[in-house]
Amino acid sequence: MTTGPRLEAIVLAAGLGRRFGGGKLTAVFPGGRLIDRALACAFAAPVRKVMVVVGADPAVADLARAAGARVVVAEDYAAGLSASLRAGIEALPGDTEGAFIFLGDMPRIPVSVLRPMALALDEGAFAVAPVFEGQRGHPVLFAEPLFAQLLSLEGDKGAGALLDGLGEGLVTVPAPDDGVLFDVDTPPAP
Repeated sequence: MTTGPRLEAIVLAAGLGRRFGGGKLTAVFPGGRLIDRALACAFAAPVRKVMVVVGADPAVADLARAAGARVVVAEDYAAGLSASLRAGIEALPGDTEGAFIFLGDMPRIPVSVLRPMALALDEGAFAVAPVFEGQRGHPVLFAEPLFAQLLSLEGDKGAGALLDGLGEGLVTVPAPDDGVLFDVDTPPAP
């Protein structure tokens, strides 16, 4: 339970995983399935609840429920990342002050960045992102005033352009390793 702003975590896990060949989030990864690792990162955040947005792979919903996450279905998941993001934002409780956006294919988020991110939002940031060696990574924490703009996104893209336009409204938190950049797009080499 958090004592600062009322925060929620959204794990985007609705995609098709085409480059992976399908079944990406249920694939075995050190420490469990890929989605298990992403969920562990989300549950480590200072949030009230963890929500998983699903679509293409029904097994992901079962795993998310078993982990104790709330499941939201993005009916239009095939429209791309923005459809999943919209479904998650639309499903947030009305009193939510901020939402961490995690990606289901990012299993190595260093959880040490999560509390400093929440603190930065509590201190007035519109959005907070971790950085490693000058590169902005994930998860990203958005304040409620940006939710309407997140709902207007379209296509298979995230909120990068929105973040780029925030200027000093975007606060960055140094990450201890490249886990904030590491995602899984293709199966490991045999």
